[in-house]
Amino acid sequence: MSKPDYFEDFEVGATQKFGRYRVTREEILKFAAKYDPQPFHLSDEAAARTLFGSLCASGWHTCAMLMSMIVENMRGANKGALGSPGIDEVRWTKPVFPGDTLRVESTILDKKESRSRPEIGTVYMQNKVYNQNDELVMSNKPMVMFRKRNPG
Repeated sequence: MSKPDYFEDFEVGATQKFGRYRVTREEILKFAAKYDPQPFHLSDEAAARTLFGSLCASGWHTCAMLMSMIVENMRGANKGALGSPGIDEVRWTKPVFPGDTLRVESTILDKKESRSRPEIGTVYMQNKVYNQNDELVMSNKPMVMFRKRNPG
């Protein structure tokens, strides 16, 4: 699937695969210290005593890494993107560890034209984030507003 620019370009059922994000220990520690200072995100010793077994990224950090891959994938496209009114069903299914390499599969679930603003529509997606072993580590269902190329 080529990169869609406007609402009309999105096809329900289409899947796009993209991204390659290498997770570092330093980044995990820095993010956790500022935004999610739980012991298993800050210390090997503390993490070893949890079900994670070793230092792992915050789920919120994983969300930020996903967003970074999405924005990088949008470069040169999505001239019609207008932002998102929200995300449903955020799931962290497996820990993300230092040294993991993440990638994304994004599928278009649905799309709806706005009744009150004929120049825009909303695209409903499902993002799945996988590690280098093709294990699902996170998923979410964003809704994103897009301009129409030919507003009616």
